[in-house]
Amino acid sequence: MDIPSKYDPGQTEDKWYQFWLDNRLFHSVPDKRKPYTIVIPPPNVTGVLHMGHMLNNTIQDILIRRARMLGFNALWVPGTDHASIATEARVVAKLKDEGIEKKDLTREEFLNRAWDWKRKHGGIILEQLKKLGASCDWERTRFTMDDEMSESVMKVFVDLYRKGKIYRGIRMVNWDPQAKTAVSDEEVIYREVRSKLYYVNYRIDGEDGFVTIATTRPETILGDTAVCVNPEDERYHHLKGKKVYVPMVNRLVPVIEDDYVDIEFGTGCLKITPAHDVNDYEIGIRHNLESIDIFNDDGTMSKEAQLFTGVDRFRARELAVKQLENEGLLVKVEEYVNKIGYSERTDVVIEPKLSMQWFLKMKELARPALDNVMNGNIRLIPSKFINTYKHWMENVKDWCVSRQLWWGHRIPAYFIKGSNDFVVAESVEEALRLAKDKTGDGHLKISDLKQDEDVLDTWFSSWLWPVSVFDGIRNPGNKDIQYYYPTDDLITAPEILFFWVARMIMAGYEYMNEKPFRNVYLTGLVRDAKRVKMSKSLGNSPDPIELINTFSADGVRVGMLLCSPAGNDLLFDESLPEQGRNFANKIWNAFRLVRSWKTESSATQPDHAKDAISWFKERLKQGISEVDICFRQYRISDALMQLYRLFWDDFASYYLEIIKPGYGKPMDQKTLDSTIVFFENLLRLLHPFMPFITEEIWHLIKTRPACESIMTTRMPDVEAYDCEMLEKFEKVREIVGFIRNTRANNQISNKEKLILSINAQDYRGNFDTVIIKLGNLSSIRMIDHKPEGVVSLITNSGEYYIALGDLINHEEEIKKLEAELDYAKGFLETVMKKLTNERFVNGAPANVIAMEKKKKTDAETRIKGLEERLKMLRK
Repeated sequence: MDIPSKYDPGQTEDKWYQFWLDNRLFHSVPDKRKPYTIVIPPPNVTGVLHMGHMLNNTIQDILIRRARMLGFNALWVPGTDHASIATEARVVAKLKDEGIEKKDLTREEFLNRAWDWKRKHGGIILEQLKKLGASCDWERTRFTMDDEMSESVMKVFVDLYRKGKIYRGIRMVNWDPQAKTAVSDEEVIYREVRSKLYYVNYRIDGEDGFVTIATTRPETILGDTAVCVNPEDERYHHLKGKKVYVPMVNRLVPVIEDDYVDIEFGTGCLKITPAHDVNDYEIGIRHNLESIDIFNDDGTMSKEAQLFTGVDRFRARELAVKQLENEGLLVKVEEYVNKIGYSERTDVVIEPKLSMQWFLKMKELARPALDNVMNGNIRLIPSKFINTYKHWMENVKDWCVSRQLWWGHRIPAYFIKGSNDFVVAESVEEALRLAKDKTGDGHLKISDLKQDEDVLDTWFSSWLWPVSVFDGIRNPGNKDIQYYYPTDDLITAPEILFFWVARMIMAGYEYMNEKPFRNVYLTGLVRDAKRVKMSKSLGNSPDPIELINTFSADGVRVGMLLCSPAGNDLLFDESLPEQGRNFANKIWNAFRLVRSWKTESSATQPDHAKDAISWFKERLKQGISEVDICFRQYRISDALMQLYRLFWDDFASYYLEIIKPGYGKPMDQKTLDSTIVFFENLLRLLHPFMPFITEEIWHLIKTRPACESIMTTRMPDVEAYDCEMLEKFEKVREIVGFIRNTRANNQISNKEKLILSINAQDYRGNFDTVIIKLGNLSSIRMIDHKPEGVVSLITNSGEYYIALGDLINHEEEIKKLEAELDYAKGFLETVMKKLTNERFVNGAPANVIAMEKKKKTDAETRIKGLEERLKMLRK
C-alpha cells in the first residue's frame, strides 16, 4: 500500500466521520451492558462554536469515546437551548434590518419569524461540533422547545403551582430595559465603576432649614416617597415627625426612622425610592410607603416622574443635575466607586423595578441539592467549588421564572374574562374545565380565557434537561429513563454552577428522587496570553473552525487539553494546536517507519530487539495504569501528557530506535509483529484524544473488515508491571545519554565505535545489548579502578567511563564536572534545608521524609565521586 509521506487531515476527517455516522457507531439503545451517559450542556441556538465550546466538548468526547472502549454502552445526548432573550434579540434585530418593528407584528407572526430563524441558524453549532469529532448520538438530538420537551415544561410548572411552590406577585425584580424583561439575580453581573455622589438639599416643611442626602442617582429623586434616618442618630432627632419637600417636584414626604440606615455613610440621611431600590422597597413595606414607578419598561422616564417624560434614564440624570443646580439644591459632587449590576445577556445596566411576576420557592427544593453535594453523593471536580455552591444554596432566594418575551415556553396560566382570577393548566381545554369549576359558570368558552403573555425563564426548561431528554417527566417509567438515568458526568463551566447545575440537581430530586449525574467536571475559562477571557467581541478569540482547518481537529483537541486542568483557566495561543499537529505528524511518521520495514523469513530476532520488547511491554503496562489513574481522578490533561510522553519519548524515540534494522537490512517477523501490537495498543489509548488519525492508521496498519472501527475495540486492560525492570531501564537511558553527550561534546562521529567501562558492584548488564546498539559501542567492560584519560558519568549506582585517549579535552571535562559539582552541592543544600526544618520534619508524612533522606544520600555519593574525578584530572 502506498502510504502518503504527509498526513492529510483534510481528507481523513470527513471520511471517517461519515463512516462513523453511516455505521451508527454513536447510537445507543438500552441493553444488558452498563450504561455511561453524558448529556451535552445545550448551546444556544443563536450560537456558533467558540473556544469555550471547543474545550468543553473535547473533554466530553474524550470521556464518551473512552467509556465506549471500556465496554460501556456509551451515550452522549446532544441538543440546543432556545435561549429566550438572545434569540428574541436576534430576531428583533433582523426585523429592524427589514424595517419592521416587533410591536407591529402579532405574537403569532413574530413566532413564525422566530421559528424560521431557528430553522435556518439553529443547527449551525451542532454541525460545527461534528467537525471537532463529537461522537454524539445525533439521532437523539433534542431542542428545548420540541413538542415533547415543551410538554414536560408545562407539566412541571403546573405541578409546582399545585404544590404551592410557584406563586404570582408584585416584587422587586432586576429589569433589563433593553430586553424589556425581568432577569434573575444570577443573571446580573456586578462591576465596580467610577460614579459620582451627589449631595442634595431637601427643604424641611415649616422651617427654613434643609436636610442633605447623598445619592448616586439624582434622577430617582422624582420617585422619592420618604426620607429616612437612623433612630440612634442624634443629629436628626429634631426631624422626628416632620416632613420634607422632594426637590424638583415639591412632593411633601415624611421623615421616617429605620435602623437600616448607616450613620457613617454619606450624610446619614437616606432618600427612599420604594419602586427602584430593593432595600428601599423593604423599608417601604415596613413603613407603608407609596411606590412611584418613574421608569417605562425601556428605561425612559414615565409620566409618573412628572419631569423628563420619555427621556432616557441616563440623559435624565444629566437633566436632573442641571435642575438641582438651577434650584440651588445641589450642595456638592464627589467622585465615588460603587458596584453596578449589568444584564448578563444584553450588558445594559439593570434597573430595580417593581413588577408582577411568577416566582418559584427555592428553599425546600434546595435542601436535597445541598445535602447530596456536601455528603459526596454528587462530586464537584475540583472540590474547591463546593464552598461556593454551599454559600449559594444556603442563601438561595425565590426564583423569578417569568420573562416579558414572546419566544419561549408561554406560561400556562389563563385569566378569566371579567375578573382578576386565573387558573393554571397544561392545556386550554383543561383550563376551561378548571375555570368553569372555579367560577361555577358552565357557560364559559375558550374565548373567555386569556393566556398569560409572559414566557418562562430559559433555565426553567434546561433545569429539566437530564430528565426531559429521556422523556422522564411525561413517561417516568420508560426504558430510556430507567436505563440511562442518573447520567454519569456533566462537563460545564463554573459560571453556570448555580444557573444550571444546582437547579438540575433540584429538579432531579424533585421529579426522580435521584441525582441527575454522579460527577460535575468544571472547566476553566479559555484566556489569551494576557489572561483576558477569549471573546469574539474583544477580537482576541480565533475562529475554531479556522483552527481546525489549519491544525486539524486532532491537533486542536490535543492543543486544548495540553494545559487544561479541571477548574483552572487555559492560557491559549496557537502554539498549542500547532504542538498537537506536530504530535499527529510524529505518530504518522512513526507509522510510516514501521510500515517501511521489510521482513525476511531467514532474519532472526537480535538480542537488543528481545530486550527492547521486554522493556516496552512493561513500560506500556505502566503507561496504561498511569492513564487509568488520571482518568479516575479526572486529571484528563495529565492523562494526555502521559500518553504524549509514552508515544514520543518511549515508543518513537527509544523503542523504535532500538529495534530499527541497519540500513538495507530486513526486520525479523517476530519483532515486527510485537511492534504492531504495541502500536495498536497505543492507538487505542490515543483514540479518545485523537479520533481521526488513530482511525486512519488503524485501517492502514493491518487489513481489517470494512465495517470495523477502532472506537468499538477494547481499551487495553490495566495490568501489574515490573517496576524493577523499568528502574533498570531508566539507568540505561542515563548511560545512553552520557554516551551521546560525550560524542557531541567531543565531536566524535556516530560511526566511530567506543568502549564503555563500568565500575559498579551491583551492575547486572540486563540491557547491555540496548546500550551497545544505541551507543554504537564495540564493547562494555567491567573494571574495578578509575582509569585515566576518560570522560565519566558518576551516579549513586556506579561510575561509567569512556576512554578517549588524545581526543579528550581536559579543560572542558574539568569545566563540565565543576558545573555538575556546583549543581549537586546546591541540590544537597536545598534538601538539607528541608531536613533541618523542624516544622517540615514534624509535619511531613513518613514516606516524604524517607524520600528526602534518600535524595541526601544520593547527592552525597554523587558529590564524593565528582570530587574524586576532578582530583584525578587536576593531577
